[in-house]
Amino acid sequence: MKMNNIIEYLDELFPNAKCELNYSKDYELLIAVMLSAQTTDKKVNQVTSVLFKDYPNIGTLAAAKIEDVENIIKPIGTYRIKARNVVEIAKKLKEKPICNDRNYLESLNGVGRKTANVVLSILYNEPCLAVDTHIARVSKRLGFAKETDDVVTIEKKLMKLIPKNDVAHIHHQLIFFGRYHCKAIKPNCQNCKLIGDCKYKRKEI
Repeated sequence: MKMNNIIEYLDELFPNAKCELNYSKDYELLIAVMLSAQTTDKKVNQVTSVLFKDYPNIGTLAAAKIEDVENIIKPIGTYRIKARNVVEIAKKLKEKPICNDRNYLESLNGVGRKTANVVLSILYNEPCLAVDTHIARVSKRLGFAKETDDVVTIEKKLMKLIPKNDVAHIHHQLIFFGRYHCKAIKPNCQNCKLIGDCKYKRKEI
């Protein structure tokens, strides 16, 4: 399947796809993305609406008690580890603010390549693509990646296929496609224009 066909269909389905995490400050985006691991954006938005209200700046968040942060973010997965990460990230960002530096971003507690890619893409318009479970699933079903490929391999393969200037927008479109259309359970195959080239559907047949 040609990537141009995918892009045209994504533009048709999700022309205005964008990050669904709520934030008003740069560091809030980074923390929200870190918190989103193994949970949904909806749940993250629920807890960060309280977290960022109770701790309205990086100084107050850096001084927060881990137990208090735990109580706020308890509805999301691995909240104890993430609470420690939130406070440690705030302490480091108080000394050196968030910036367009992958190495610095990935040195922060709980921040890996995926989180750094999202931050670099959204805040600095860098051509970075964060492969989450949705993008990985879609890439394998459409034949852009092998079943055995890890997220870094999938990222490299997609980056070779997607025009550099379109990476940021297509990144969000692919997430939406996997989240709302090509779902893990009960994907919307009957209404999908890509069904003829879909490995997932061929397996069913």
